[in-house]
Amino acid sequence: MFVRVDDFVAEWIREAEITERVLKVLTDESLLQVIASDYRTLGEIAWHLVESVNYMTAMELSFEALSKSEHIPLLAKSIVDEYGRISGDMIHAIKSQWTDTRLTETVNMGGEKWMNGASLRFVIMHQAHHRGQMTILMRQAGLRVPDVYGPTREDWIERGMEPLR
Repeated sequence: MFVRVDDFVAEWIREAEITERVLKVLTDESLLQVIASDYRTLGEIAWHLVESVNYMTAMELSFEALSKSEHIPLLAKSIVDEYGRISGDMIHAIKSQWTDTRLTETVNMGGEKWMNGASLRFVIMHQAHHRGQMTILMRQAGLRVPDVYGPTREDWIERGMEPLR
């Protein structure tokens, strides 16, 4: 749980940079990659990351979120651009609308009481969870996965080292 707004902002910025690095590898063609016919496509998961930032408006933050009627873009660049915009807007809203004491307040989330500071931790973990899903689909689509929390297999090979199995 976060107890300081500045701590969340710093961590979100680091995590958002990782997410943007992953999103920037996507191609328009790769957005259609799917693991099985009745699962989300890579593009749907990527767009879900953008949409999920809207979750913060349920915590009484005010910023320009996406409307529910927005469709999944067919262009990978549109997903990257919208993620950058909404992520930045959310950070601005938190910095200008919340104080540290606000993080200990609770809001009703789906019938449960959640502390704002715990919800902020959830938002970061949710993003990491879906990035993991995306990297698998990206490999299946033939894309080179960027480093996330450390070097990729390709990074190790380029360094002349044997990748771990």
